[in-house]
Amino acid sequence: MDKLRARAETLKTARLLDVGPDDLAFLAELPADDVRRLRADCVAALFDRSPEMLDRIASATKLVPAGVAAAISQKALGPRLAAAVAGRLEPARAADIIEKLPVAFTAESCAHLDPRRISGIVDRLDEGLVVRIAIELAGRADHLTMGRFVGHLRDSALSRILPQVGDATVLRTGFLVDDPERLGRIVELMGEERLASVIARAAADGLWPEALAVAGMVTGEQRGRIASLAAARPVEHLDALVTTVAAQGLWESLLPLVALLSDEERRAVAALPALRDPGVLGDIVPAVVSTGLWAEFLPLVEVLPEPSRQVVADRAGAIGDEDLDALAREVDKRDLWGLVLPLVELMSDEAKTRIFALPSFRDAEPS
Repeated sequence: MDKLRARAETLKTARLLDVGPDDLAFLAELPADDVRRLRADCVAALFDRSPEMLDRIASATKLVPAGVAAAISQKALGPRLAAAVAGRLEPARAADIIEKLPVAFTAESCAHLDPRRISGIVDRLDEGLVVRIAIELAGRADHLTMGRFVGHLRDSALSRILPQVGDATVLRTGFLVDDPERLGRIVELMGEERLASVIARAAADGLWPEALAVAGMVTGEQRGRIASLAAARPVEHLDALVTTVAAQGLWESLLPLVALLSDEERRAVAALPALRDPGVLGDIVPAVVSTGLWAEFLPLVEVLPEPSRQVVADRAGAIGDEDLDALAREVDKRDLWGLVLPLVELMSDEAKTRIFALPSFRDAEPS
């Protein structure tokens, strides 16, 4: 999940700095929390040191009726400068002016508003206006701005917005949401039928990374529902999911979902053509080594066809002693011997000798 979070944070930072995502592509390789802190520092640097002119304009707007201030914002300031001024006003005054502006102008301005000011302003806006702004943003495919705002919306507003936006919009906005804690409630409001439709859209439009990101941010029970809905997709859709995950190195996002599946669902995944590809299988093992997701991976290995299990065994038998030692400790800690010993049996004699010689393996032998 960290790789997808870092990707989302990089996109948000690029928008904030008004540069192309490719200019900041190197950030996607950093821990997501580090990129998020960088973005927060950028917000402070951009909005806390505003020119005195903005404060003077903000003060002047307090001297005229909200309608006049709105006209000035629209005709003299433009969306970007109007947003900067709104960030210098008291939330109640900013809301009064926003309610006098055309929805299209407000939607464009939203992209430039100080993110820290969103909650105070949104809370004071008429709900109908909030809904119209959200629909306008969806029409503009401005998922980054929607992701900033969605966490601040009341359930009643979300319930009115969700039926009016497409499934792809839900996925793309969820991927970019600033307040992941709200995603669980959004999934609840969607209901089972709409959630199934959203997952189907992920399959049809190649939005599996967005779906994986959303699944990683919701509760355990909801994550399981998403996993089962994904597993119910046709073979060609699931194969595309595995191919996408392999190409983008997203095993840390997929394997925890596979671990939540029923035995029958897991067998269906294990039978996918992509998981018979030695290249794909060989890439999973290093990913599991680096993330420590053995407990999530081994149940899938157990139900792979024998040739596929052999590929995994050969790759696992070739990892370094330090990583093998970590595997043995994890197996003992999680009591996974029943899953790992059949895999060891498929390894070469040389690999077995090396494994059984590890101090941690001898100390951790099953009783």
